[in-house]
Amino acid sequence: MTVAETTDTNTEVEETYEVNEQGVAYSSESAPSADAPARPATIAPGAATGRRKEAVARVRIVPGTGQWTVNGRTLDSYFPNKLHQQVVNEPFAALQLEGRFDVIARIHGGGITGQAGALRLGVSRALNAIDVEANRPTLKKAGLLTRDARVIERKKAGLKKARKAPQFSKR
Repeated sequence: MTVAETTDTNTEVEETYEVNEQGVAYSSESAPSADAPARPATIAPGAATGRRKEAVARVRIVPGTGQWTVNGRTLDSYFPNKLHQQVVNEPFAALQLEGRFDVIARIHGGGITGQAGALRLGVSRALNAIDVEANRPTLKKAGLLTRDARVIERKKAGLKKARKAPQFSKR
């Protein structure tokens, strides 16, 4: 059974309600309309530190136009790989804040992938510090506030690497 109703005096929006076997009506609309955002995002400066493997990123975000400065270089020149650029932009994409903040970051240690992961965590933590009530649930659900604790395992005595043993000879 389907019932169509027209609500909201400002705009004509057709919502479809379906009644299930128990007689409970529910809306087929999953999210609020794009016309009216739930609440505006807080725009304020923030700072945080992100780490991954051996890389450490100190990040400052300030309201701006979306400019990235990583060790004095642009994002495109520091991370030429599009995958790494996408990784560091994930927190802004999750919160739909692309182009609202300028990012200034100092990164040292590790390799390119570790540095991109460290920068992503630093940006996420900075956005979380700005507005905990609005940003934290989204960032937490996306897994952007969790520090990746995996690091390289140390070499053990008597082995060639962390786990690789010398070749065994029976005779």
